[in-house]
Amino acid sequence: MGSKLEKLTAEQRRQAQQVTLRSPRMRYGILTRLLFMTMDLVYGRKKTFSKFKVLELIARVPYQSWENVAYVAITHMYAQRDFARRVFDRVKEAREAQDNEMWHLLILEELTHARGMKENVLLYRILPQVIAFTYYQICWFLYVIKPSWSYLVNAHFEDHAEHEYMEFVAENPQFESEPFTSLFEEDYASSESVADIFRQIGHDERMHKEKSLEWIAAARFQ
Repeated sequence: MGSKLEKLTAEQRRQAQQVTLRSPRMRYGILTRLLFMTMDLVYGRKKTFSKFKVLELIARVPYQSWENVAYVAITHMYAQRDFARRVFDRVKEAREAQDNEMWHLLILEELTHARGMKENVLLYRILPQVIAFTYYQICWFLYVIKPSWSYLVNAHFEDHAEHEYMEFVAENPQFESEPFTSLFEEDYASSESVADIFRQIGHDERMHKEKSLEWIAAARFQ
């Protein structure tokens, strides 16, 4: 199992960072603004490894909700083979994105563990699950009502994550000289430094955003 997103060279990752830093953030909707405000209120506005880990735990939720709805659709519409094929293809794409977000989460866990960071169980284990569960229900409901709404919410979330990662690297130049080798390197990607791996993650989030925007223009399973 592994991500199929493009893995960039170190120089390409630096270029990707500059593209993000020069690009304005999207104009977020009320749901994502409320989510980001909640995270800032609970975890502070400052970017931290632990806060990014919470972000990644939540990031998989929309893809999980879309997969759930897709399988329900197959259950009811399996006799329409062409339709079922399109549904399954969408499920595959959503699962690949889920896997990619999972590698991000595991890498962040490695980074926090290596630093010996102590995390409050309530704030960093229990509460993120509550937020993720709520976000899942919202994404699921929106997808059932009108898929484009759910895709747009995810595009906003991924845009936020993309900018947060790239800005985090820019704000911490010491990451450039801090080596990092992940246990999941074969599955995800190799890196020259902490800055390098964060740039790759930021690029991934940009790709997730662009895919969600692409899906907005299409019918549910076309």
